[in-house]
Amino acid sequence: PSLASAETWLQTLDGKRKNIEDYAAKDKWLVVMIWASDCHICNQEAHQYVTFHRHHQHKNAQMLGISSDGVRKKKQAKAFITRHKLNFPNLIAEPEVVAELYGELTGEAWYGTPTFLVFAPGGELKAAQIGAVPSSSIEKFIQKNS
Repeated sequence: PSLASAETWLQTLDGKRKNIEDYAAKDKWLVVMIWASDCHICNQEAHQYVTFHRHHQHKNAQMLGISSDGVRKKKQAKAFITRHKLNFPNLIAEPEVVAELYGELTGEAWYGTPTFLVFAPGGELKAAQIGAVPSSSIEKFIQKNS
């Protein structure tokens, strides 16, 4: 599956409609982290993706965050971004929308956060993982598949 087939709209935290494809680059991998502000593992692991993005954004990969907090918890989502000093773009959607998007892209059910999607340059989905994934594993995956 590719990003072009997923037309589920998300939004920036200031309300602009976007989709994942808006963040895909033809020459870079895109690592999407789906998170929730009250997810214990997301809170524990966020720092390593800040480092990953800093090390890769001008080279071969970039991060995109998607909060599944929904509009009612936008304040908590913004606090998560601030608390963890997330240095990459973040979108927000209702959990049902995130589940629909994950299903469109993978053909599987979405179980929760954290969830990772890894897209090759050009937008083809190469990996999907529900649960924590060390950023070092993502780096190895990208090296192996580049």
